Amino acid sequence: MTAVERPAHPGPAERVPFPVVDEIARHCLRDGEPETVHIEVHLPGPVDPARLRTAFGEALARHPRILMREAPGPWYRRRYEWELTAGPDREVVTFPAPGPDAVREARTRALTQAPSLTLAPPVRLEAVPEAGGTVLVLTVHHTALDGPACLRVVATAAELYGGRDNSPAAPPVRAAEPAQAPAGAPSPWVRPARVAPGSPDASPGNGLLVAELGLPHRPKGAPYTVNDQLMVATALTLAHWNRDHGARAAPLRITMPVDDRPRDLTMPIGNGTRLVEVTFADEELADLSRIDMAALLHRTATRTRTLKSLPRPQLGHGAALLTAPVMPVTWRAAATRAVRRAASPWTSTTLLSNIGRIPYPLDFGAEAGRAHAVWFSAPARMPRGLTFTTASTAGRLHLALRWSRALLGDGDGARLRDLFAHHLHSTEVPAP
Repeated sequence: MTAVERPAHPGPAERVPFPVVDEIARHCLRDGEPETVHIEVHLPGPVDPARLRTAFGEALARHPRILMREAPGPWYRRRYEWELTAGPDREVVTFPAPGPDAVREARTRALTQAPSLTLAPPVRLEAVPEAGGTVLVLTVHHTALDGPACLRVVATAAELYGGRDNSPAAPPVRAAEPAQAPAGAPSPWVRPARVAPGSPDASPGNGLLVAELGLPHRPKGAPYTVNDQLMVATALTLAHWNRDHGARAAPLRITMPVDDRPRDLTMPIGNGTRLVEVTFADEELADLSRIDMAALLHRTATRTRTLKSLPRPQLGHGAALLTAPVMPVTWRAAATRAVRRAASPWTSTTLLSNIGRIPYPLDFGAEAGRAHAVWFSAPARMPRGLTFTTASTAGRLHLALRWSRALLGDGDGARLRDLFAHHLHSTEVPAP
C-alpha cells in the first residue's frame, strides 16, 4: 500500500440506506446469539498503546465507510439508514490487563458482547499481552461489515503503526470457467441434513475452538484448489459426525461465501460477500471407508467453480423482495422473521468461510513484528448451529470452529476439530 492523501470525510448528517444484507441481519438479531465476527491477529512482540490508538484511529479515517452508526427513525420509516460520522463515538481500542486467561476472556467477549450499532464504529479492538507478544482481538458487528473488510482496516493500521509496506499480495490467476449447472448436484428443494446434536451446554450463545493445522498438500497442476479440499473435508467431517450420532441420511448443503472485492485501498467496506451453496448427495458420502477421493475432489471443484461464476444477488432473489421499501421497516422485519422460521428446515447444514491466504503482511514494525497467526470465526446461530472458518498465514492453516451452545458442547467441538484434521489429511491425493 502506497501513501495516499486522506480522503474527504462525509459530514455527520450524511445517511446511507441499509443494503439488503445489512437489513436482513438487522431484522433477525437475537440477544442470546450476538451477530459478531471475531478476528484474532497474533503478533510476536509488544505494541505501544498510544501509537496503536493513533494508527487505528487514522485507519478508520482512511476508510470512512466504517465510521457509521444506525440512525434513529420513526417506526413507520421505509428504510434503516446508516449515519456516517466525523469520527468515533467512543474509545475503540482497549488494553485488558495481562493474565493467563486474558485471551480466552477476550474471545468470550467477542462471542457474547456485540458492539453497539448506535455508536460508530460497530467494531472494537482489544490488544491483549501474551507471552511477550500481543493478540489483537477484534469484534465486528456482522450487521455492519464482514471480516475481510475489517481486516483491510487492520492492514492500514499496521502500515501506519509500523511504517512498513502492507500492500496486498496479488490474487492467484485462474482460468475463467463457463457458467453451467453444477454437475451432479442434488436438487436445492430437498431438505438438507442438520448437524446432529451433541452434548449442549446450559449456557446460551456460541462456543469457540481455534486450531493450527498444516496446509493440505495439493499436487502441482491439480484441477482443484485448497478451498475444494477444505470443502470436502468439511463434508466428510459432518457425514462422519452425523453417522456416529445416528442422524438420518440426507444431502449435505454447505454455504460458502464468495468475495470478489479488491484488497487494496479501494476495497468497499461493508458486507461484501455473496453466498453460494455447495451440495453433496448422501450417496457420495455414504461409505467413508470407500470414497474415491480424487473423483470427489474433481466433482467438488466443478461445482464450486460453476457456482462462483453464476451471477447471483448476495442473499438470493428472495432477500431483495423482502427488503423492498414498500412497507414500514417494522412490518418487513416481522415478515422476514416469519419467512426465516418457515424456511429453517431448508437452511444449509453448515457454513464454511475460507478467507484463504491472508493477503496482507500485517507487519507492525520492528518491535511488534509481523502476524504469524490470524483466526476468524463466523456467527453460528441455529438452525445451522455450526460454522467452520479458515485462513492461512505463514504456511499454516488456522481453523476456527464456532457452534451454538444449544446444539453442541466444548467436548463436541474438540471431536469435530479432530475429525476435520483427519479428513483434511485424507484429501492429500498423490499425483497420478
